Amino acid sequence: MRYLSQTKNSRQEMLAAIGVASVDELYRDVPKSAFRKDRPTIPAHMGELEIERIMGARASKNHAAHQGPFFLGAGCYFHHVPATVDTIIQRSEFLTAYTPYQPEIAQGTLRAIFEYQTFIAQLTGQDIANASLYDGATACTEAALMAMRVTRRSKVVVAGALHPDYRGVLESYMGNYEGAEIGDGEVDENTACVIVQSPDFFGTPHALAPWREACEKTGALLVVVVTEIVSLGLLPAPAEADIVCGEAQSVGLPMSFGGPHLGFFACREKYLRQMPGRLCGETVDAEGRTSYVLTLSTREQHIRREKATSNICTNQGLCALAFTVHMALLGEDGFRRLALLNHEAACRTADALARVPGVRLVNQHFFNEFVVELTTDARALSEALAKKGIVAGLPLEGSRLLLAATEMTTQADIDSLVAALKEELL
Repeated sequence: MRYLSQTKNSRQEMLAAIGVASVDELYRDVPKSAFRKDRPTIPAHMGELEIERIMGARASKNHAAHQGPFFLGAGCYFHHVPATVDTIIQRSEFLTAYTPYQPEIAQGTLRAIFEYQTFIAQLTGQDIANASLYDGATACTEAALMAMRVTRRSKVVVAGALHPDYRGVLESYMGNYEGAEIGDGEVDENTACVIVQSPDFFGTPHALAPWREACEKTGALLVVVVTEIVSLGLLPAPAEADIVCGEAQSVGLPMSFGGPHLGFFACREKYLRQMPGRLCGETVDAEGRTSYVLTLSTREQHIRREKATSNICTNQGLCALAFTVHMALLGEDGFRRLALLNHEAACRTADALARVPGVRLVNQHFFNEFVVELTTDARALSEALAKKGIVAGLPLEGSRLLLAATEMTTQADIDSLVAALKEELL
């Protein structure tokens, strides 16, 4: 039997039913540059051993974060993950478990989810948190869609420097909603929500009071996005927000070339019914023993698709477990200490760079990420430093460079970066 048994006629019937002329139209939103014009250069007709050798040789060309000074952040951060985290999440009862549809045999998984939700609610200062999402970008989009449902409005205002990838995902989804609009700055009576990232893409924390006031006047919801969740160990919890969402990769998860990551989502209790995904709750069984169940399941796998609050959300169960284990190991004091170590490393790095001729610090305030202005092209400089084994951050437009420092940044790393910059900027 063929894997794809559809005939040419049956394909045409399906295309006609959804209103497109060809399969190509289904990919019209994908940039043409993303399509390959040739076949992948993967050798054909080789044995497993030969393929392993070829792919291993190619993988060895990568420069991993631990192999030298590393100052790249921009929404994905290099942090230490204790060995205990991997040990626990690789236990068979967690590693192989999927959706806990049967609570009577999934109490361990459900409790882990409940603990995860509790951590997120405490960190964000919100009433409730869901059982996780794909990543920060989709969590941001879910927040906008939820605000549109709650307010019955169609305009989303993006305030300040939202991560460009988050904005790109937001624009992709908004393009499929008739009348949806993305604005910048002006909040009016048609605004469903205001999205504020803090710290923003350039590392600057923002006061939320002005945006809270604007939302109160117009009836819009305030959405706060956090891409570096460790910042909540030092910065005030955004309790004045209606929705807090973002990326939790920094706790318990390696960078892994950009995924899988962990999107978190928390909100005020009055919006519970419109929250995407699902919620695990604590209750008691018939004998009065503490037990856990899925209290809210508003995704399409559980209810009729047209009534689901979201069709893109999922429970990143294993990633959420990794976060939970790491947070439990840290505790409140440990998490605060971790945040302090990050900020101190960033301050040391910024101070050292500010003394280099040809480098100017742009940020007045930052957590563990900041921007510097150079006297040369940032991309060319970044490529030159990469050849020396130094990942110097993310080149922005022109002569600006975005750098991040974490608890993994040593003084030797900073000294190497400074020395290399002096050589290149002479």
